[in-house]
Parts: sequence; structure tokens; C-alpha cells
Amino acid sequence: MRVLVTGGGGYVGSHTVRALQNAGHDPIVLDNLVHGHRDLVEQVLQAPLVVAQLGDRQTLQTILTQQHVEAVLHFAAYTTVGESVADPASYYRNNLGDTMVLLEAMLQEAQHRHTPPMPLVFSSTCATYGHPEQMPITEDCAQQPINPYGRSKWMVEMLIRDYANAYGLPAVILRYFNAAGADPTGDLGEDHTPESHLIPRVLYTIGSKRPGPLTIYGDDYPTPDGTCLRDYIHVTDLAHAHVLALEAICRQAPGQRQEVLTYNLGTGQGHSVREVIATAEAVTGRSLPVSVTSRRHGDPPVLVAATDKVKRELGWSPRLSRITTMVRHAWIWHQRRHGCRTTGPIHHGGPTVPTSGSRTS
Repeated sequence: MRVLVTGGGGYVGSHTVRALQNAGHDPIVLDNLVHGHRDLVEQVLQAPLVVAQLGDRQTLQTILTQQHVEAVLHFAAYTTVGESVADPASYYRNNLGDTMVLLEAMLQEAQHRHTPPMPLVFSSTCATYGHPEQMPITEDCAQQPINPYGRSKWMVEMLIRDYANAYGLPAVILRYFNAAGADPTGDLGEDHTPESHLIPRVLYTIGSKRPGPLTIYGDDYPTPDGTCLRDYIHVTDLAHAHVLALEAICRQAPGQRQEVLTYNLGTGQGHSVREVIATAEAVTGRSLPVSVTSRRHGDPPVLVAATDKVKRELGWSPRLSRITTMVRHAWIWHQRRHGCRTTGPIHHGGPTVPTSGSRTS
């Protein structure tokens, strides 16, 4: 199947391009390269790349028509919470406005072909839940996003549901928790500037790429060690879920009013900030100084996914998402990408660290 991957030069998008290739599909990448990486698409994945803004309707329409696109996986978005608060206009313009252009182009292409709309898999986020009312978080929990990033993703979800109702758009919405790790080969991984995610920040610091200690934002949460618990999911497991979601939506009867399938993607287990740091120290064989400051506004103590639905309906379950595996794969990638070096060999065994949260998957 010929699949357009918007934002396919980014972190989760690039791993999903590889998963599509491995499953026998034929991806083409559309990316403006603001956060995506040309070298990963062209040299590592060797996939066709169109450099353009998603909101460029003419370019988008040309790709859909001339490349005979049969489905769309939509990752293209800005994703930094603090940036969205400082500049909400760019987030609504990029995340919401450009997605509307994409959906209109998909409908126009369907009219041109005299066929039902092609399937869409949308990359959403647990940030749409805001401060969740229950834990673990199920797909039917109230969505009350607390920042422009989360609200922009929630609005796109509403847009997709309305298009499915009115125009028969087949769609799957995947709400990620904390994507982590890197491809086990070490040739794909996370590379953001600036980096806001915990695991790569820890590895940058431990690899002497950032001066000074790592800052922990609050150690007085109601958790076993006082630091926040988050549900980390290996990026390769995420990518596999996209392929399963695409294949599931393609099995729906075309041209009818469509149910939008919605799934959480996580492990059901939380890991604390201190547990991640201890794991990184064990994997790299290096110690990491830390400093503690006050909590960040809006950080919930615990965010953990309920994953029963995606396991039951898609047959998906995470295979690489143990915290040690994710940190080890990320460290291999960071050494290759950024020149980080350990003082000794990488440790492949599990670290001796206190557990936080209980495993339910």
C-alpha cells in the first residue's frame, strides 16, 4: 500500500516509516524539516521525501494524485507544551489549520477518483486528558486539555470525528503516552533541539553534552520516591501499533458512516524520574548529579495508560518497553548520533533500582 507519512522525518514518524517498510508497504514522507531530519529519511530509511509545509495545498494535492496515495499516517505537528503556551498561534495554525487542509485534500482526491476517502491514522497524545479523573487512563476518560498543545490535538480529534460522521472518513486516533528509546539497530532515534524529554536529557547530561546537574522538578509528589510517574513506551512498539491500526481501518467497509477507532498506547506501568535516572546510571556505568527545584505548573503526579482496548481489538502489546531496554537503545543511538561515550562498556542487564508502580502489561 502506498502510504503518505506526514512528519515522517520526526521521531515517531521515522520509526513508523521503517515499520511500514518492514510490513511490505510503500511510504512517502512529507516533512517541512523544522523538526524532522533529511538524513534519516533519505540515507537511513531511503524513502522518498517531499520537503513542504503540510498546509501547502497544491503540493499536497499533487502528492496524493501523482503518487497514487492509498492511506495517510499523520504525525506532522508541533509538540512542546511550553512553546505552545508562549506561542499558541503557531500551534493552532500548524496542528489544527494544516490538518484541516490535509483532510480537505483527502476528500477532494476521493471525489477525483470517485472512491470513498482514503484511511487516516492520526498521532494524538495523552495531553488531551489534562488532569485525568482516574488512573489508569481509559480511552473514554474525559478530555480536558490544559495547554494549547493538548487543545490543538483534541480539536483535531473532534475534526476527524466530524469528517468521519459527515463524509465517511475511515480513521484511527492513537493517543501516545511517553515515547522513548530508539530503533534497536541504533540508526534511528530521538533528536530534538531543544530537547525537552526526560530520557534524552538524562543521556545528554550523562554524556557530558550539557554542563551541570540534571534538574528534577519536584520531589514531593504523592509517589513512592516523590517524583512524577510516567508511562514510557518504546518508539518501535509505537510504530508497530500504527501499522496494525492502518491495517485494521482498511478492513472497515468503505463508503459508510465510520466509527473512529481510538486507542491509548502505553504499557500500563509508571516509572519515576528517579527510576529513569538510576536506570541510565546502571546502563551507562556513569553517575549523574541532580538538583531538585520546585514543581512545574500543571505536572500531574501520575500518568499511566489503560491498554486493554488496544490489546483486545488490535492484538497489539509492547515487546521492547521495559525501562532498561528503552534507555539502553536510546544510549546506543545517542552515542552514534552525538558522540556520547561511556567510561566503560554498556551494561545490558537490568539495573538494581526501586520499582514504582505495578506492571499490568
